Amino acid sequence: MTNAVILGCGYVGTEVARLWRPTLTVTATTTTPARVAELETIAHRVVVLQGSDAVALRSLLQNQEIVLLSVGARYGSYTDTYLKTAETLVATLQQCPSVRQIIYTSSYAVYGDRGGAWVDETTPVAPANANGEVLAATEQVLLNAASDRLKVCVFRLGGIYGPGRELVKIFGRVAGTTRPGTGEDAANWVHLDDIVGAIDFARQQGLDGIYNLVGTVPLTSKELLDQVCSTHHLPPVFWDPTQPSLRPYNAKVSNQKLRSAGYGFIHPEIQQL
Repeated sequence: MTNAVILGCGYVGTEVARLWRPTLTVTATTTTPARVAELETIAHRVVVLQGSDAVALRSLLQNQEIVLLSVGARYGSYTDTYLKTAETLVATLQQCPSVRQIIYTSSYAVYGDRGGAWVDETTPVAPANANGEVLAATEQVLLNAASDRLKVCVFRLGGIYGPGRELVKIFGRVAGTTRPGTGEDAANWVHLDDIVGAIDFARQQGLDGIYNLVGTVPLTSKELLDQVCSTHHLPPVFWDPTQPSLRPYNAKVSNQKLRSAGYGFIHPEIQQL
């Protein structure tokens, strides 16, 4: 069977491992030793390592064909988590000639604030903060490694929701509060099912380049929070247009390129779970 490594087996990586295990030989990585037993139930092998450990990474990638880079910086530095991992990965590739595809989960945050205008993969990046700059730099490091022998696919994800990460859990705490701004900024979200589905589609189709991975129908923040509150019988959210919005991202993100490649979204519209 094809050998695949999932670098970063969190919310997304864990579900990809579940999908791939029956047909691929899956190696999962984690930085947390306490998660080894859990991950051993969904992967053929589990390795504890830091993405910036070149020796460990070189050993890990021997005889591997597919690498999913799906790390997260919930508590750590963006530079350490994303950029240094990507740089170390690329530096090891010369010693790991079996690797033929890298799939990386990035973020639409690289587009920055576009005043609510539509953006697609041809839109230049314009990060609004230091973390966004790190994400954009990480993409470029990986894309620069692409060659006739190595395909690199970058997915720019919207906000992630799904089982265990329902929108009401994310936004329920703001019900009945007043938020700054008008709520007219764009909200781009993508369901876990579609992240997993698109990653596997990229693997099977050998996709390379950049693809936006967000739902087809964007809502405004106001529309989204109105839906959450209405569906779950919560008090509505109010908006104060005299205060500037605190959100650094405001762009309607098109997923047309991915749909044109043949991927059919499972949840094209936001699902109130």
